[in-house]
Amino acid sequence: MDASSKHSPVLLDEVVTLLDSKEGETVLDVTLGLGGHAMKFRERIGAHGRLIGLDADEKNLAQAQERLRALPGNADCRHANFRDLAQLDLPKVDILFADLGLSSPHVDEPERGFTFRVDVPLDLRFDRSQGLPASEWLRRISLHDLTHALRAFGEMQGAHRLAQKLKEGEMPTTFSVVHAVEEVFGWKAPSVMPQVFQALRIAVNDELGALDALLSAGPALLNPGGRMGVISYHSLEDRRVKQVFRVLSTAPKDSATGQDLHPADFSLLTRKAVVPSDEEQHRNPRSRSAKLRVIMRRNSALS
Repeated sequence: MDASSKHSPVLLDEVVTLLDSKEGETVLDVTLGLGGHAMKFRERIGAHGRLIGLDADEKNLAQAQERLRALPGNADCRHANFRDLAQLDLPKVDILFADLGLSSPHVDEPERGFTFRVDVPLDLRFDRSQGLPASEWLRRISLHDLTHALRAFGEMQGAHRLAQKLKEGEMPTTFSVVHAVEEVFGWKAPSVMPQVFQALRIAVNDELGALDALLSAGPALLNPGGRMGVISYHSLEDRRVKQVFRVLSTAPKDSATGQDLHPADFSLLTRKAVVPSDEEQHRNPRSRSAKLRVIMRRNSALS
């Protein structure tokens, strides 16, 4: 059984309902993954619609392309990171979608280094064709910056002590990090481990920098009436999405009177984040922390 056959797209029904893709529309999925959400978009926009899919992981991209070939119409799949959205010469779109979670292969295929349950080279890159693997990143980073990354991206206590331990020796494999965490945190180590690997993954891939670039360039790509949806999985991501969407959907005020100068260019389609149902969380435990937020562009003016 390949990864795509086990893949369960998170919040699929909610994404379909809120983004409401229609016949003939143009959809940009900037986190194509294994194509779970894109397959549904492709079905709804039909042969005359256009689907553009981006993914930083070449292996995922190839599997998604294969799945999408079974549906009518063409899918334009590109090996690219959404951090580069502003430089990709993309057309205006009716829907822009991002699912910021790990895809199934990242978790289920140990050789990719995203799990701490198997001893494999410490890589943690989404795009293994560029950048530094986590083992080399740890060797080069300063103690001060490593402490900051663990504290900021893992939201954990004891970041400095762990940073010191990680800098003491070579960290070529996942178990090297596991043993360092166990030495520092003792019996608390199992509960801390996910935070540590999350922090390293976010730092190695500059995930928050990429998200900031997406939130900056993405809204400008929307046609009037276009919808942008983002699924995030931890507070660092969701806080950014929430703040940017709130600013975009708030009318500018006159500094003297406090009156609205003109309507906001965007409206919020989700007043509160949409979360998975109890049934989905039971069926797919990885969905438990997911939050979906959606905005719609009201008009063509965007400074």
